[in-house]
Amino acid sequence: MDNILVTRSSMPPLEEYINEIKPMWESHWLTNMGVKHEELKVGLKEYLNVDNIELLVNGHLSLELALQALNLQGEVITTPFTFASTTHAIVRNGLTPVFCDINQNNYTIDVEKIESLITDRTSAILPVHVYGNVCNIEAIEHIAIKYGLKVIFDAAHTFGETYKGKSVVSYGDVSCLSFHATKVFNTIEGGAVCFHDEHFGDAIRDLRNFGIHGPESVEGVGANAKMNEFCAAMGICNLRHVDEELDKRKKVVERYRENLSDIEGIKLNPVNPDVKPNFAYFPIVIDEKIFGATRNEVFSALNNNNINARKYFYPLTNTFECFHGKYDVTKTPVALHISKRVLTLPLYADLPLSDVDRICDIIKDCKMNK
Repeated sequence: MDNILVTRSSMPPLEEYINEIKPMWESHWLTNMGVKHEELKVGLKEYLNVDNIELLVNGHLSLELALQALNLQGEVITTPFTFASTTHAIVRNGLTPVFCDINQNNYTIDVEKIESLITDRTSAILPVHVYGNVCNIEAIEHIAIKYGLKVIFDAAHTFGETYKGKSVVSYGDVSCLSFHATKVFNTIEGGAVCFHDEHFGDAIRDLRNFGIHGPESVEGVGANAKMNEFCAAMGICNLRHVDEELDKRKKVVERYRENLSDIEGIKLNPVNPDVKPNFAYFPIVIDEKIFGATRNEVFSALNNNNINARKYFYPLTNTFECFHGKYDVTKTPVALHISKRVLTLPLYADLPLSDVDRICDIIKDCKMNK
């Protein structure tokens, strides 16, 4: 029986990609903001409907360099219910992450708890749109204005989404995207920052290229975070097909919901009528007392059938070994509770609906066999 992965990269027809990269064998221009880089940038700006966008080598450096470009100091309020990149970007900038708990409904930062964490050292809020669930943007913006804080959204899960008709990545001082191979839109590896302030754009362009501001001017200490032409070419191809891919993912999500919506003890991802979703992930949260089996038992049952679900996000970032003894996980009890019970099920555009049915049957059997 074939292995079913938790995700699988969307790819264009091979011939299409070959045609896209052919001109490079004439130009020999492979990186440093070449023709493909600029073409993708224009295409994404239009598709995402944002004021400004700059491309980077990956989503993590989009976050890390965005924080650096904003010249932040002190503390950044964020969530531990996220991928390692979010927390590491803060720490690698010499900033202190202050962990706020999440809400039980959609697993994003609990806006009711942010203000109690603000000190005279707080410089920014870094919320995460989790599984495509959009944070309480209005409340976050209100708090940021009240206290004079920057807002950097980790929007890695929200490519193509809108909130109340407006692009999700148009909110905040900066919104950071990931175009990793596992995302709904990929450039093999890649990322981007979306922003309003042109001064920020100048800073991010310098930082992604070693701090080089001109041929004979290096104004800061930067990184090498430029997207190369091969990755940009993959993005150009995938952008042509992304709406079709999202439609396919929608059908997979709808099939999961048909199978699992009435199962007691399983909570499905909430649907927000104000959000046009991208069907990026399908998480379930298992209440073992009602369902009769634990998350880990369901995970093992799927794994025994060559189905690779993922405990995403587990462990919390404030429990990582590299931060041992630094943070008190009891201060984020909701995040801890959800992290021990959440399971993201396989989801990609070409996942056969028959496989979705089989996955759900295995999950149901876990309940029946108890």
